[in-house]
Amino acid sequence: MSSETRPLAVTAIVREEECAVLRVSGELDLRTEQAFLAEARSLVSAGHRFLVLDLTALRFCDSRGLSCLLALEWLCRRLAGRLLLASLGGRMLRLLAGTQSIGVFSCFPTVGHALAAVPDGSRPSWPPVTEAPSA
Repeated sequence: MSSETRPLAVTAIVREEECAVLRVSGELDLRTEQAFLAEARSLVSAGHRFLVLDLTALRFCDSRGLSCLLALEWLCRRLAGRLLLASLGGRMLRLLAGTQSIGVFSCFPTVGHALAAVPDGSRPSWPPVTEAPSA
């Protein structure tokens, strides 16, 4: 078993018609920007114009990662949707404040708070309903 971890993982937690919740973990930087943008663009192209990014497990984000988030924000707004950032850590908050871009994004303390900002007709239920294992 390798001790090397994946540099970035994007996991869809919820996918409804117009809204998706994604957990982003690892590092969002030059090495991972293309994979991140490809995943996010495919969801937006599939009709998910409201994207909630759970950044709880995002360990690192540099200026290239910030550029990805800005591009995704622009894309969602262009389609009359929104990019909502949830559970930002201290590093991410410092990056946004230091680049004076915190006002560009809709930031929330939790995914639940972010979903409350999604219009009623597009909002998925939260937390996601998981099926009980069959006996």
